[in-house]
Amino acid sequence: MTKYMVQARYTAEGAKGLLAEGGSGRKAAVEQVVRSCGGTVESMYFAYGEDDLYCIVDLPDSMSMAAIAMTVRASGALVSKTSVLVTVEEVDQAAKKSVDFRPPGT
Repeated sequence: MTKYMVQARYTAEGAKGLLAEGGSGRKAAVEQVVRSCGGTVESMYFAYGEDDLYCIVDLPDSMSMAAIAMTVRASGALVSKTSVLVTVEEVDQAAKKSVDFRPPGT
């Protein structure tokens, strides 16, 4: 499973839905959509600032995350961005990987 961090901002329509359903209603909806693609929600937080919502989700593959992102964005209820999260152990593996790179101009 791969972990993703989803950051989202509600549109005016999305905010109306949040007001009608409350945070618990939206959490249930997020859990349902992630579960429908074989994943789980690790954590979900609402925030005040540039973004309204932060979620950490585990999904089996990038196509599942892409399907969720496209479907949710198409609703027009929010604007989101997704980041793939990398574990400490994965960073250690990447740091040991040999890469053949030449900087520009050298």
